[in-house]
Amino acid sequence: MFRCLCSIDVVTAAKDADTRERIIQAAARLLADAGGEPVSTRAVCQAAGVGAPTLYHHFGDKRGLFDAVAAYGFERYLSGKRAQEPTGDPVEDLRRGWDLHVEFGRTNPEFYALMYGSGHTPPAAREAYALLLGLIEAVARAGRLRVPVGTAARMVGAASVGVTLDLIKDPEADAEVSARTREAVLTAIALPSDEGGDGTDGAPGGPATAARAVALRAALAADPSPVLTGAESALLGEWLERLATAR
Repeated sequence: MFRCLCSIDVVTAAKDADTRERIIQAAARLLADAGGEPVSTRAVCQAAGVGAPTLYHHFGDKRGLFDAVAAYGFERYLSGKRAQEPTGDPVEDLRRGWDLHVEFGRTNPEFYALMYGSGHTPPAAREAYALLLGLIEAVARAGRLRVPVGTAARMVGAASVGVTLDLIKDPEADAEVSARTREAVLTAIALPSDEGGDGTDGAPGGPATAARAVALRAALAADPSPVLTGAESALLGEWLERLATAR
């Protein structure tokens, strides 16, 4: 009897998962076809072949449904980000990551508006930000980041999202806006390849010194030194932060 009940529970859970996925897929298709117009839960229920109680059972309310669709959009976005192969140049990798981000938004505007306008942060959104941090940390480890990793991530994130939303709002806008903004941001946060690495071409206290400070801080964050106490590590981190942000 116990084994039978367990089998029933497994089948029920599988059916619930299938139903939930079917509703999300239906909502996603309707959003893609809506051209920016509102999509009702009634339309979603009809497209998914379920009643309203089933939809509310899985998502609670309309907001919950579209939060789930946003999470689905992030998963689609991440499939492309995860497949991105490194080029050997961390700044070029960051450049390609920007282009992939903007292209996803332009080709999936309804998803993108939910992903970056819903106010909800699904786990996939946190992974997307972690991937961005990883790209920027690679620039830092190469000795080419002018500013702290967190600052660079916020700059890249804000600029890429702003450009993408602007291009979605005006599809006829000059596509060069994205490339020009991208290069302006990269110039602001990263040194050219001939000024990176050991930073020997930079003036004392200049961008190369800041890049070295950022690189050392990133290296210590990834592999803390066992010869330093916690207090000494914190103090060193404070000094490196000051060097990295000095102007």
